[in-house]
Amino acid sequence: MSTDPQSHIHRIRLWDLPTRLFHWLLVAAIATAFVTGQLGGNLIAIHGKVGIAVVGLLAFRLVWGFIGSTPSRFFHFLPTPGRIRSYLKGQWQGHGHNPLGALSVFALLGLLALQSGSGLFTNDDIAFTGPLYSLIDEDLALRLTGWHKQLSWVLLGFLGLHLAAIVFYVRFKKDNLVKPMVTGWKAVPEDSAPAAHKGGGLLALTLALVVAATASYVATGAWLPQAPVAAFTTPAW
Repeated sequence: MSTDPQSHIHRIRLWDLPTRLFHWLLVAAIATAFVTGQLGGNLIAIHGKVGIAVVGLLAFRLVWGFIGSTPSRFFHFLPTPGRIRSYLKGQWQGHGHNPLGALSVFALLGLLALQSGSGLFTNDDIAFTGPLYSLIDEDLALRLTGWHKQLSWVLLGFLGLHLAAIVFYVRFKKDNLVKPMVTGWKAVPEDSAPAAHKGGGLLALTLALVVAATASYVATGAWLPQAPVAAFTTPAW
């Protein structure tokens, strides 16, 4: 942490590198999934692979939300009723996600979990079958396919609100929420500098990556027994 003695402003290390990489990889994955899903055709194969990547990213964030560095932990920005009331009254003091932003984060992660999870079981009867489709019956697969398509528009609308909130903070509150997610650093008043970060070391990162890799592997369905290939007999004539 460094200090600017002239303005009494501290630059704090807010977002760690794993959190920032997760954020921007997720942004890229969502954009790719939406475009490939809308265009369809041969791109649907990429759509499916991106969905598996999203499963891995969400698994990583779930683990990192408990053992990552302090600002990245869910408990650190949990939107409790007390915190929400303080924020609405203008009394909340903190760095990172404010209580309403935290609600947005949890809602977005939940929507993405539903979207990517349902995609693993879909079947459009044309060009794509989810890697875990064989685990459920056809009626359920059809319902999940419908939900998957509808949720994509809900998710898109929610992301639009998320972007609008970022613009609002930049324009009216003069608080650039994007820059700290790029650089990791945020300038704060001297009297509001937080305590040093805890957690998020190499062991925690390794564990989160192992869980993410395991979740991605499970999502591929590669562990499922392969359907037997029917033997082909050449006609005698």
